[in-house]
Amino acid sequence: MSSKAQEERESRRTGKPTINDVARLSGVSKKTVSRVINRSPLLNDETRQRVLDVIRDLGYVPNPQARALALRTNFLIGLIHDNPNAQMVLNVQQGILEALQGSDFAMIVQPVDRGSATLLEDLRHLLERQRLYGVVLLPPISENDSVARLCDDLGCRYVRMGSAELDDPDHMVVSNDREAVRSATAYLIEEGHRMIGLITGPHGFRSASERRQGFEDALATAGIKLPRSLIAQANKTFETGLAAAEKMLELAPRPTAIFSSNDEMAAGVLHSALARGLRVPEDLSVIGFDDTPIAAHIWPPLTTVRWPIVSMARAAALKLLASATDDGEVAEPSMFLSRLVKRSSVAPPPRSETS
Repeated sequence: MSSKAQEERESRRTGKPTINDVARLSGVSKKTVSRVINRSPLLNDETRQRVLDVIRDLGYVPNPQARALALRTNFLIGLIHDNPNAQMVLNVQQGILEALQGSDFAMIVQPVDRGSATLLEDLRHLLERQRLYGVVLLPPISENDSVARLCDDLGCRYVRMGSAELDDPDHMVVSNDREAVRSATAYLIEEGHRMIGLITGPHGFRSASERRQGFEDALATAGIKLPRSLIAQANKTFETGLAAAEKMLELAPRPTAIFSSNDEMAAGVLHSALARGLRVPEDLSVIGFDDTPIAAHIWPPLTTVRWPIVSMARAAALKLLASATDDGEVAEPSMFLSRLVKRSSVAPPPRSETS
């Protein structure tokens, strides 16, 4: 049964108005009504308000079942991730939910194992079983071209989030991680630091390599060469940041500053310094990345790179919703700029360290 027939049958049975009634009384097409319902920006205010007035006067409520039948899909946006940073995943969920507010769409969250031999098979089963309208792919899953091709093969819309350009603008939101970390490291150098440690993210994350490259770019520009012992790999968690900092602070000479690739690990650095009787920032300067709530709440408040992850996630979801209007145009940006937020965890190094 077609979606129109289903609506007419439902209207006769319940006496409820349909999208056809809204279109007829508004003097517009069903497609235009659909665009209003899905909050398309490609409508003038007068048309939008006229349709909204008719929807209000009729008491029309969109029928998601009929629309799902017409589209041969469900009104579900999937969030696919394999990321140990719980705060990042929560921030992405916030952005997606903000985009879906007021629409017929809902979100499902699906963690996966990027190292599994059955990753693609598992994802295929998920997409076919749930009939998802579209998916937002978080790094490092988003960095897997095979996952994007699978979505294409199944006709599932997708947007990839990342720290470098991974796809065409309609299928991607990206941040300037490399440039942001270069700027943060340059700030430490300007303050007088020469022994600067780096706690990077896990192997296999493009964000980890982009941030490390930004760190190394800043050192190269300043003519600074560091021993490999000042670069440690961790898993984006407080515990692994703590363990990495403990090893780094045992070195002689020890670093006067540490850049951490996320705020969770930076909090571990602060705890390690405190346990050793080191003062931050007098004895050790610390910079994080993300600007999660923990950055402003710990003591001293953490200097960090503000990563616009909520805005990126909102834009990713809106790119998916744009296709629901059948207008084929995506107005959401693809590039998002991170910036340094200066708080109280950075100061010049102790005099004895610079003499």
